[in-house]
Amino acid sequence: MSMDTEESLKEYLSLQLKIPLLAKIGPLARTFDFIANAAPGVKEILTIGKLAWEVKERHYDLVVVDSVASGHIVGQLTAPQGINELVQVGMVRNQTQWMLDILHDPRQTGVVIVSAPEEMPVAETIELADRLEAETEVDLAAVVVNRVLPELFTEREEALFEALRTPKRIDALTTAVGGDVTPVFDAAELAVTLRRTRAEHLATLRDGLDPAIPLVYVPYLFARSHGARATRQVAELLAEEL
Repeated sequence: MSMDTEESLKEYLSLQLKIPLLAKIGPLARTFDFIANAAPGVKEILTIGKLAWEVKERHYDLVVVDSVASGHIVGQLTAPQGINELVQVGMVRNQTQWMLDILHDPRQTGVVIVSAPEEMPVAETIELADRLEAETEVDLAAVVVNRVLPELFTEREEALFEALRTPKRIDALTTAVGGDVTPVFDAAELAVTLRRTRAEHLATLRDGLDPAIPLVYVPYLFARSHGARATRQVAELLAEEL
């Protein structure tokens, strides 16, 4: 489902204040927007509260959230704690307390960061992991590294590849296959270079994270489109890694 703050507000009012679900809450929604803009954390509470409610009521076996960008996720996760510290008694505190119980339980909740073997995503991943540890009580369950290029050659195969790259042998191969083989060799060299450049970023990522945090790799899919078939491939690859 897509999260919608107005729909979540309507559901919250129906559950907690017994206000019937209306097609439009109009003035109430405008009032909510005013309060949300004046009091930081209110919209975040509504979002986190909706997700935590689905867990609490066991409406699903597993709740997977495609969350906000890395720069905003910490603020979202810490919103219930902020409200909890501001309000000492009453219904609002009770509401945020059970959210915290779910969020802070590593058996129920974990953040999975999706990264890529590139300089900026790796730097952002390390920064987010540090912030999650320093500013929240939410468990970092794993880091998934997407689009990891496979190693093209073993050491022995690479030596053979280099031996074949002499002008004389390239001419012989071109004659044998009836077409220019130079682009194939250039593409292979590019693939090897990209793999090794990205391997350095993977090493930086591993060094920058707690060794206890699992790193899960998803290989680069060489596909023209990403539909159901690609989704199945990713699921199978993740299953193998896990």
